Amino acid sequence: MNISEMLLPEFDQEMANTRNLLLRVPANKSDYRPHEKSMILGRLAGHAAELPSLVAMIVDTEFLDLKAMMSEGHQPLVSSSADELVGTFDKNVKSARGALVRATDEHLSRTWSLQLGEQVIASAPRWQMIRSMCMNHLIHHRAQLGVYLRLNNIPLPAMYGPSADEGGL
Repeated sequence: MNISEMLLPEFDQEMANTRNLLLRVPANKSDYRPHEKSMILGRLAGHAAELPSLVAMIVDTEFLDLKAMMSEGHQPLVSSSADELVGTFDKNVKSARGALVRATDEHLSRTWSLQLGEQVIASAPRWQMIRSMCMNHLIHHRAQLGVYLRLNNIPLPAMYGPSADEGGL
C-alpha cells in the first residue's frame, strides 16, 4: 500500500465530518465570537472550508510563504452562507483528493516548508505536512466550530459516533 492509499481513508472520513458540520453553520451568526480574542464564526467556518486547499498546495509547491501571501492581498474567506462554505469546501476537497491520488511515494517523502519570509515555521516530508497542517489542523478548527455552534444551541452532527443531538449517550 502506498502513502496516498494510507492517507485517503482518513482524509475522506475527516472531510465528510467537516462537511456535515459546515452544513450547520448559520449565516445570521457570522459575527458571533465566544471571546474577544476568538475568531468570528464566519471566519472560523471559512478557514475550515479553505484548509483542504493546503493539500494540493503541499503536493504542487515546495513551500508556502505566509508573508508573501499576505503582501499579495490574500483575503481569507468570511462565510456569508452555508452554501458558500460547502461550495468552497467541496471544490477544495476535490482538488486535494486529486492531488493525493496522483502523488507518488517519492514525491510525498520530499520536504515541504511553511515559511514567514525567510523564517521557516515548519518543515517536514509532504505526507507529514498533509497530516499535521491539513488534517489535524482542520480537526482542531472543526472542534472549535462545534463549540461555537453548541454555544448558539445549534445541534451538532455525529462525528465518530452519535452526538448528543442525534441520539447519543
